[in-house]
Amino acid sequence: MTRRRRWGRVFVISAPSGTGKTTLARRLARECPELVVVRSCTTRPPRPGERDGVDYDFVSPARFDRMVRDGRFLEWAEVYGNRYGTPASAVESAMRKGRPVVLTIDTQGGLAVRKAVPSAVLIGILPPSVAEQEERIRRRKDTSEAEIQRRIEAARRERAVLRKEYDFRLVNRNLDRILERLKRIIRSCA
Repeated sequence: MTRRRRWGRVFVISAPSGTGKTTLARRLARECPELVVVRSCTTRPPRPGERDGVDYDFVSPARFDRMVRDGRFLEWAEVYGNRYGTPASAVESAMRKGRPVVLTIDTQGGLAVRKAVPSAVLIGILPPSVAEQEERIRRRKDTSEAEIQRRIEAARRERAVLRKEYDFRLVNRNLDRILERLKRIIRSCA
C-alpha cells in the first residue's frame, strides 16, 4: 500500500508598517524550528543591521526582472517604490517535504498567495491603536516626512484588507502573548 505524502501548509503573516511583523517572524523562526520561514527577495537597499541572505535576498532591479520573467516568484509586488517577491521554489520545496511554510509579506502579496495556494492561511497582525502605530512609524530613522505619510496611508489601507480578507486577525499588544497565539494557530491548522 502506498501512502500519499502530506503537503505542508502555507501561512502568510501580514501587518502594516510599525506593527512588529519582523520581530514576530524572527522569534517564530527561532522558537519553532519545524517551520520553514521563506525569505523574500527585494530590490531595496539593506537597512542598517540587515544582512543579505538572512533578512532578505537583496537583488538588483535587473536580476529581479529576470526572476519575474523566468516565473521564479510565487508572488511579487512593488511596495514603496521597491519590489519584493516570494521565491516559488523555496515554498514548493518545503511544501513537498510536508513542512509548514511561513511567509511574512504585505496584504497585496498575501492575497496573491491565496490565489496561487487556496489552502494558505492568512494571519493579520494589527497594532494596539492607530496612534501607537503612527508613533512606531515615526521612530524609524532616516525616513522623510513624505515617506512617513505614505506609510501611514498604506497602513490604513492594509488594516482594512486584514479585517476583510484575512482568516485570523491578532492585535499585537504583547509580543509574548501574540507569539503564543500565532504558534497555536499554526499548530491547529498545519
